[in-house]
Amino acid sequence: MSRSAAFREAMKKGMIVAPGAYDCMTSRAIERAGFAAVYMTGGGSASYLGYPDYGLLTMTEMADNAGRIAASVKLPVIADADTGYGNELNAIRTVREYERRGVAGLHIEDQGFPKKCGHLEDKTIVPIEDYVAKIRAAVSAKTDPNFMVIARTDARAPLGFEEAVRRANAAIEAGADMAFVEAPQTLDEVKAVPRLVKGPCMLNMVWRGKTPDVALSDAESMGYKLAILPGMLFQEALGVCDSILAEVRATGWHPPPKLDITPQQAFQRAGADEWDRYRTQFRTPAKQAAE
Repeated sequence: MSRSAAFREAMKKGMIVAPGAYDCMTSRAIERAGFAAVYMTGGGSASYLGYPDYGLLTMTEMADNAGRIAASVKLPVIADADTGYGNELNAIRTVREYERRGVAGLHIEDQGFPKKCGHLEDKTIVPIEDYVAKIRAAVSAKTDPNFMVIARTDARAPLGFEEAVRRANAAIEAGADMAFVEAPQTLDEVKAVPRLVKGPCMLNMVWRGKTPDVALSDAESMGYKLAILPGMLFQEALGVCDSILAEVRATGWHPPPKLDITPQQAFQRAGADEWDRYRTQFRTPAKQAAE
């Protein structure tokens, strides 16, 4: 079973919660914690390379990071694909490149350039005709029919909630597998999205973002099929880094880490046990055959 198919099977059992990973270590932490899927955060991926979430990464940079994350875990990976990096032609190539790298699905949004994180101000939105054409093109590019094309709309802030719902439904009608209405601004709007959109819906949960906080169990009761927590690990890592660096400056000592493990245990998180076997496995034919 492909990971795209596994993702669809998991959705039948209930809402999937996918914390955000920006590299292989965070993706492995998500898998180790027992979640059913990983979300590759676009904002975290941009910050990982030293840029804000302003659409500054190229399609290949984003696809490469998605591929590294997908290769590091056995879980389905759903990845941010920004605007599809151009028009319909670019959206087709984006789907092909992400799918080729083992990603289970992606989302493409209706922002113009320069795009921004959905919880920032001053976003520009492309005409609905351009957006729907891009979604239709992305759907046509799928090789695996289970690959998830998620249509994201950022229209809520600049154009209003009704227009965001209209665009989500237009994308579903164009063949999108799921709709992602970004940044609903009230609890009533959060509740209304799964009721008004004629297809599976995704919820983005951003700390101190535009969307009110919602318990994961409540989001599932509302009818959402996927909830992502894109910035959770990234923001936590920033806080830990700031705190521990300040402690070193203040005390002049190496402080005990929050996770008190040995260097070998840390490398085991990166797959050291597998690679240790290869150090001697191929030294003799007999040993190789026995393995």
